[in-house]
Amino acid sequence: MMEKKEHWEAVFAAKKETEVSWYQGYPQTSVNFVKKLYLPLSAKIIDIGGGDSYFIDALLDLGYTNLTLLDISEKAIERIKTRLGTKAQKVHFIVSDVLDFNPTETFDFWHDRASFHFLTEPNQIKKYAEIVSKAVANPGNMVIGTFSENGPKKCSGLAITQYNEGKMKAIFNENFEIINCFSEDHKTPFDTIQNFIFCKFLKK
Repeated sequence: MMEKKEHWEAVFAAKKETEVSWYQGYPQTSVNFVKKLYLPLSAKIIDIGGGDSYFIDALLDLGYTNLTLLDISEKAIERIKTRLGTKAQKVHFIVSDVLDFNPTETFDFWHDRASFHFLTEPNQIKKYAEIVSKAVANPGNMVIGTFSENGPKKCSGLAITQYNEGKMKAIFNENFEIINCFSEDHKTPFDTIQNFIFCKFLKK
């Protein structure tokens, strides 16, 4: 766990937000999920491995008031706090590896873009599924955006796991119904293309 944390602290210490492949100026796809679910502004939303992405900014701009961001990197969270300024007071920040996350409340919406695919061991993936099954309310929604089978095989110097709809369904089927999946190309700041698969789930 410490090696993983050290890796991400080093990444966020060395690179600007526009120097990482997952950077998005505006997370339109993720925001679309929230809008289509018609979540109330008081809905409990958690962003997993959000780093210093702009998803939380977008949710604040939409008026959401019950937001949590979890990331393993304290430096990443420091950066987003600095960017948000006084708005950061409206967000609950958790510095933790998701596999060490012990939720004490349930969330209406669990969002994970570009984090899940860094879990490469079967026991890690199983533990993630167990954690999310406890963390998501019933009924509640989960969206995971992860590298597809047409996506990269590595990211930030680390091996990743690629997914298709069948694999995603098999991992979460015990506690979640898969609603839909689609693939999407993400254009990186380096003008390369990464293919993602986004899947939406409903807690059973």
